[in-house]
Amino acid sequence: MNIEELRNYCLSLSPEVVEKFPFQQFKAARDVLAFYIGGHIFCYFDINDLSHVTVKCRKEDVPELLEQHDCIDRPYNGNAKYWIGIDATRAEATLVKRLVAESFRIIGKRK
Repeated sequence: MNIEELRNYCLSLSPEVVEKFPFQQFKAARDVLAFYIGGHIFCYFDINDLSHVTVKCRKEDVPELLEQHDCIDRPYNGNAKYWIGIDATRAEATLVKRLVAESFRIIGKRK
């Protein structure tokens, strides 16, 4: 999966999805693109490095996902109890899409 495929997928989840570069004040995170629903982030990643796509996850699913998939690891700058990092350069596109969609649903429920 490349940056445009991932970006287009995130935007396709709802016409209410907003994309931003929210961390401009931090030199190391200026290229982090985040996707929001209802004012809350559901997916973020560095546009130059898709090896750490961070998404929200149900905490009861985290251990199993970490065990089953070597492309899933700790999140980039997120609480590892509720967020996971996906190496989108190694993961199957269907897995990335499923996890992004699940994150969208989790965050969307908060609206």
